[in-house]
Amino acid sequence: MAGTETTPIDMSRPEGKGLAVGTLGLWGSTVIGLASTAPVYSLVATLGFVVLAVGAQAPIVFVIAFVPMLFIAFAYRELNNAVPDCGTTFTWGTKAFGPWVGWMGGWGVAVAGMVVLANLAQIAGIYFWSLIGDGSLSENPVVVTATGVVFIAAMTWVSWRGVEIGERIQNVLLGIQYAALAIFVIAALWQVASGDAPGATAFDWSWFNPFALTDWSSFVEATLLALFIYWGWDTCLALNEETKDPKRIPGRAALLTTIILLITYVGVTVAAMMYAGLGTTGSGLGNEANADDFFLAIKDGLLGPFGWVLVVAVLISAVSSTQTTILPTARGTLAMAAYKALPRRFATVHPTYKTPSFSTLVMGIVAIVYYVGMSLISDSLLQDSVLSLGLAIAFYYAITGFACVWYFRRDLFTSARAFFYKGLLPLLGALLLTYAFVQSAIDMYDVDYGYTVLLGIGGTFVLGIGALAFGVVLMLIWFAFPRSKPFFRGESLNRDTEVLVPEDPSDYPRSVDGGI
Repeated sequence: MAGTETTPIDMSRPEGKGLAVGTLGLWGSTVIGLASTAPVYSLVATLGFVVLAVGAQAPIVFVIAFVPMLFIAFAYRELNNAVPDCGTTFTWGTKAFGPWVGWMGGWGVAVAGMVVLANLAQIAGIYFWSLIGDGSLSENPVVVTATGVVFIAAMTWVSWRGVEIGERIQNVLLGIQYAALAIFVIAALWQVASGDAPGATAFDWSWFNPFALTDWSSFVEATLLALFIYWGWDTCLALNEETKDPKRIPGRAALLTTIILLITYVGVTVAAMMYAGLGTTGSGLGNEANADDFFLAIKDGLLGPFGWVLVVAVLISAVSSTQTTILPTARGTLAMAAYKALPRRFATVHPTYKTPSFSTLVMGIVAIVYYVGMSLISDSLLQDSVLSLGLAIAFYYAITGFACVWYFRRDLFTSARAFFYKGLLPLLGALLLTYAFVQSAIDMYDVDYGYTVLLGIGGTFVLGIGALAFGVVLMLIWFAFPRSKPFFRGESLNRDTEVLVPEDPSDYPRSVDGGI
């Protein structure tokens, strides 16, 4: 009967999309933003390669890579203040440039999440069995893949179960990660001071001299590597509708997250350089054999019988990021469905847990299928898909930066603050990331880049650009459905569309962390 029909979203509902309003405060949002970047694993996977590219200038490269991230964080903050919608890039891109650009921005977020989940799952599987001490199992692709699938399934359940339980788990996991990093830094500096460090090197302020970078191609390579280990802080913006104050807390959390990451990466890099030096043998950071996992190379010499602490830290970092990576994509597809950019089933919210239930489960299932499929075809193909991740990240971050400038174009000259935070800095960030996208694509086109060759060109290029192009295909398929017309005609979401979130902060219940 007509009277019993329901729809998953009522566009006029003042409480928004049905998510758990007021669940997170500034601390909780920041914790989730930090966890999404997987700081320990990011350092392990990147530090060695950055040093190989630029040597002693590694610290300044991490600082330089921070700049575009900070500029884009300003764009996120300003857009979130005006439009605190969990669709983030999708919603803002649509409001600024129309449905086609917005849809592709949302797809960029989804692609990045799906690809990195496969990588994180594999790392978690390898380190899990390495921790147990069975080296043969950590090298067994079937066992590692099965273990990775279990981790994805478990973290999908946590994300489906609710933001509150996820935030409490992340507090513990992030605490362990930073405790391990603190142990690493203290132990490294202690051995340097006592003369026991294998490559003891005195601190030198020249490490922070950008003019000492003389090879442009090596600088670009290192900066691109460093640039994307900051990725993930925008998760706290995707949870804006679930914070105590959607317009202010997420933007502050994003800025706080990026600053903490800068201090973390630079601090650990300096400690590692002082402890191991830049030598090309042994535990030196210039040793190519150590590049893909510096912690494993030095853990026994640094911590002796407690070397397992660093293994635990990398495992926890990967598992933690697995859970938080699911969050922004699930909420992005929820928003897309709410505005009719996807089938309305994606807008389903769990009546008890107040999470995007269908979107979360789909994200977990797609990630598992992708991970297993790529692993069955070729581990090299999986690794190349991970290397291509930077294209999707630069793509949707750049859209966000440009969207900020265009959305606020009429306000840019009303004050100095508006000019810098809504205009100049987001524009510079977007331009830098656009350059990163183009330069990365050019590099990846080379057959010597990565591990595979597809269609006669670099497999990394084919996978990265192909994933974005596949989004165009999906968008056109959805465009063919009658239910998509309100979105593509600019009716369900445009510049004047009311945001589907509460407007009055007095309506927000107390967050689980007190809204600190």
